[in-house]
Amino acid sequence: MSNPTSEAGSDAPAGIRLQKVLAAAGLGSRRRCEDLISAGLVEVNGTTAVLGRRVHPDTDRVTVEGIDVATKAGLVYYALNKPAGVVSTASDPQARPTVVGYVPADPRVFPVGRLDAATEGLILLCNDGTLTQHLTHPSHGVDKEYLARLHGQPKPGALRRLREGVDLDGTPTAPAKVSLVEPDLVRITIHEGRNRQVRRMAEAVGYPVKHLVRIRIGPIRLASLAPGAYRTLSQEEVRSLERAAGGQASG
Repeated sequence: MSNPTSEAGSDAPAGIRLQKVLAAAGLGSRRRCEDLISAGLVEVNGTTAVLGRRVHPDTDRVTVEGIDVATKAGLVYYALNKPAGVVSTASDPQARPTVVGYVPADPRVFPVGRLDAATEGLILLCNDGTLTQHLTHPSHGVDKEYLARLHGQPKPGALRRLREGVDLDGTPTAPAKVSLVEPDLVRITIHEGRNRQVRRMAEAVGYPVKHLVRIRIGPIRLASLAPGAYRTLSQEEVRSLERAAGGQASG
């Protein structure tokens, strides 16, 4: 009878070699991953791993220097340039186009947070529920950067109010990074996720938004992605999102 831990046997009974899992997750070559393990930088379920360790990617939690590594099979991550008029949901009772219609149908993915229908720009979609939860949780404060074309040229006092926070529904917004790009074009970075927040902030200071585009979420930028186009995030980009979300992600 074969020994389930034998090197000659299948990987399935005893799991997969840790360095192979790390390499598949984009941490480098297997040799590089072996060095990470030898240096004591890798933990499995909270315990420092050693060379020869095997893991079950779908159930074991693997971290490198305290950052979770997405090891589950079948996880996909997309960046989409959402066009205006498209809703940020998986389905819509009014039969409007949705963001999921712009990416592959299999495996099924869901939007990470939302953009209102009129707003264009960067939105992430994935099937990693843990990462989605952490990226959208208010306590993690992942930056979201926008370009807002306003009705009128905002005065210095209005820009100062945007930076310091404005009252929305009785609660002030957190301080924002705000700069004037053109006389009526503002770059604004927030880390909250209130409904239609940038539009409502601009209205509150007397300069409603004419055109709004999100150009960055944490370390991920819209760059030259055309409207309606998507791209698959690299493993390093996924890890950068994990770091932006406070070191939490799926295992």
